[in-house]
Amino acid sequence: MRYLKRAGWVGGALALAVAVTLAAGLRQGLLALIGIGFGAVLQGARFGFTTGWRNYIEKRDPQGLWAQMLVISLAAALTLPLLAAHPGELVGAVAPISFSLVLGAFLFGAAMQVADGCGSGTLYKAGSGAPVSFAVLPTFVIGSFVGALHQPAWLALGGLSPVDMLQFGWPAALAITVAGCAAVAWGAWAGGRKHRAAHKLLAAETRWARRWWLGALLLAILYALHLVVAGQPWGVVYGLGLWGAKAAQAVGWSAAGDAFWGVAPHADRLAAPILADVTSVTNVGLIYGALAASRWNGPQDVRVPSARRIVVAMAAGLVMGYSSRMAFGCNVGAFLDGITSASLHGWVWFALAFAGSLVGVRIRKQVMGAPA
Repeated sequence: MRYLKRAGWVGGALALAVAVTLAAGLRQGLLALIGIGFGAVLQGARFGFTTGWRNYIEKRDPQGLWAQMLVISLAAALTLPLLAAHPGELVGAVAPISFSLVLGAFLFGAAMQVADGCGSGTLYKAGSGAPVSFAVLPTFVIGSFVGALHQPAWLALGGLSPVDMLQFGWPAALAITVAGCAAVAWGAWAGGRKHRAAHKLLAAETRWARRWWLGALLLAILYALHLVVAGQPWGVVYGLGLWGAKAAQAVGWSAAGDAFWGVAPHADRLAAPILADVTSVTNVGLIYGALAASRWNGPQDVRVPSARRIVVAMAAGLVMGYSSRMAFGCNVGAFLDGITSASLHGWVWFALAFAGSLVGVRIRKQVMGAPA
C-alpha cells in the first residue's frame, strides 16, 4: 500500500508538470518540476535557513550554517561561470546596498524567527501541513504586495550603488565567495568549540548530520538547473507579492499609476496568468514537493499550536513580507542569490538579517513561549 501511495505522489508530480506545460509552455513545466525538487529536498532534509541560524544562536550548533555556506559555494561554482559566459541571457541577483536593504534585512531576520520560517521555509512547511506556516503564508503574501507598493519610496532614500564582483572575472569572484563562506564556517566552528568547552560538552553532541550536507548538494544542483532554465536565480518573494496583487485586483484595486505594479515588467506579469510567472510556478511546485515528501512515509502527526502563537506568527509574516520587498528578497532571493551571484549586497543582507535573528530568537521565546 505504501508503494502505491508513493507512486501516486510521483504520478501527481508528473501530472502537475504536464498540466503546467500544456497551460504555459515547456519552460514553465520544467520549472514546476524543479520547484517540486526544491520542496522535496527542503522538507526531506529539513533544510531550514531559519532553523540553522536559531540552532547556532541558541546552542552554538554550527551545522546549519556550514550547510548553508556549502550550498552557496557549490551553487556559485556551478553558476558564476555561466553568468560570466552568457551576460544578458542569464541574469544574476545584483542589488544596491541601500538604506532599505539594511533596515529590511534586520526586520526580516527578526520576523522569520518569530514566524518559524523564511520565505522558502514558510512555503515548504505550509505545504507539509504545519499549522503556523499555513497561517503565516497569507499574511506574508499581503506584506509582500504592500511592500512592493512602497519599494520605490524606500529606494528613493538612497544608498550605495551595486557592487558586482563578477567585474573582476568569475574565478576571482568565485574565490572571494568561497573565502567568505569559509570564514563564516570557521567562525561558526570556533564559536561552537568555545561553547562546548565552556559548558563541558562532548564534540559528539554536535555530531555530523547527513541531512544538512545531502540537502546542500541537491539544492545546489537544483539551483543551477533553475538558472539555466529560467535565465534568473531561484526566487520566492516576488511570486508571493504577485499573488497578493492578483487578489487585490480581484476585489477592485487598480495598478494604474502605481510606481511598482503599474510599470513594466511588473505590469506585464500582473496582466499575464499566474503560471506564466517564473517565481510563481516554482513556488507552486515547491508546495507540492513538500507535501509529497511529508507524506512519503505516511501521514504526519500535526500539533495544533495555541491561538496566541498563530496570531503572533501571522503578524510576523506580515513584517516578513513587507521587509523582504525592502531588502530585495528573503533568505533565497537576497542571501542565497545575492552571494551566489557575487553581489556584495548578499553579504550585507546576511549580516543584518543574522543580527535581526538574535533579536527575533529572544522575541520568539518571550512572546510565544516557543521551546528552544
